[in-house]
Amino acid sequence: MREPGSEHEELILESEELVWSEEELWSEPGEPDHAGWFCVATDPFPCPAEGCTFVAEFMTATHLILVWEERDDPNLLRHAGRAKQVGRNPRVVEYAPSFGPSGSYYAWEAAGRPVHGLRATT
Repeated sequence: MREPGSEHEELILESEELVWSEEELWSEPGEPDHAGWFCVATDPFPCPAEGCTFVAEFMTATHLILVWEERDDPNLLRHAGRAKQVGRNPRVVEYAPSFGPSGSYYAWEAAGRPVHGLRATT
């Protein structure tokens, strides 16, 4: 577990698990076109929600590929740096709709940074 106040705090639930169905996952309002924006490709990693079989190949939130308008956006670079620290082999790439559904990092942040699920402790 990370130190309180760290950049990426985790919430650990002692006795219950919080998991949403696909229908309840956050999505960016409207039908945004993020073609030509930038995202962070990574080595494959599984969704942390218990029982979820989704495997991400990009930095995601609620199974949406997080995208930034600028390749040198400080938040993109910070998240790519964090992915490097944990061994996910990050690469900043130009997003293409063929990668899968996307969501703007800033729209996700404005929505309160919703997540798909949190692993309960045992």
